[in-house]
Amino acid sequence: MSGTALITGITGQDGAYLAKLLLDKGYQVHGMMRRSSTETLERIADIRDEITIHQGDLLDQLSLVRLLEQIEPTEVYNLAAQSFVPTSWSQPILTAETTGLGVTRVLEAIRQVNPNIKMYQASSSEMFGKVQETPQTEATPFYPRSPYGVAKVYGYWITINYRESYNLFASNGILFNHESPLRGLEFVTRKITDGVARIKLGLQKELLLGNLDAKRDWGFAGDFVNAMWLMLQANEPGDFVVATGEQHSVREFCEIAFSTVGLNLDDHVGIDPRFYRPAEVETLLGNPAKAKTELGWEPQVTFEQLVTMMVEQDLKRVEREIKLGN
Repeated sequence: MSGTALITGITGQDGAYLAKLLLDKGYQVHGMMRRSSTETLERIADIRDEITIHQGDLLDQLSLVRLLEQIEPTEVYNLAAQSFVPTSWSQPILTAETTGLGVTRVLEAIRQVNPNIKMYQASSSEMFGKVQETPQTEATPFYPRSPYGVAKVYGYWITINYRESYNLFASNGILFNHESPLRGLEFVTRKITDGVARIKLGLQKELLLGNLDAKRDWGFAGDFVNAMWLMLQANEPGDFVVATGEQHSVREFCEIAFSTVGLNLDDHVGIDPRFYRPAEVETLLGNPAKAKTELGWEPQVTFEQLVTMMVEQDLKRVEREIKLGN
């Protein structure tokens, strides 16, 4: 199976893993990124010569239409968004425009240019927010607790509306937390593994965090992008929870991360109230039964393997920085 794919948000963690997966499957891969004075292509540097990058923006409908006309993709993966929850509190309007209304612009462009294009929409477990039941399934009511979560709920429902109104092949992946060595340093998991590496190598002594008791369902991003692809290979479009079905606290993540380098978290972790959310999401736990049954998807990397992988990669990176004098 191969085709032509357009990935919005290709420079992000998921975009990079998805691009590599699609290349391995024989796709022609195109990526969309916003114009910037400095290009941030580190995550896709190793495949840069194998993909085509285009300028475009979820805020600009015309750029999306022209891109679809030019590329003629068979599949569109809409991963672009303002995706950092804390930033959504300081930039709620921008978050609504990109993470919410941006989905409508992609769907409308597909409807106008070629309704046969299959679309994947990156939905989020943050839509569940103040959870109404545990574990969360495709039928669990949403109760978002951040502007980001609210915008994702809009994107989810507008995708369903276009699917049902215009018969588009448009699927939502309700992805729970998924991490990797490519995760941005602003996210708590990568903040932890980077901090552990720097503490181990003597560059810092303390790691300041927020709520250590928050619990999440963490998986490996490389596993999760495979679920995205499987959704667009299904006979019918649909909405799928993608999760591991296991839950761990931030404290557990820290314990494994520090133990990987022979350290104790209690000697190095401090609590800073600045890192608490205005409205905290205390617990998220997904039930991926539908994805497993209907798509044949299974996560491959365990929680412990994920944390260890991230710490080891950050150790190597920080060691290189030290050698280069950075």
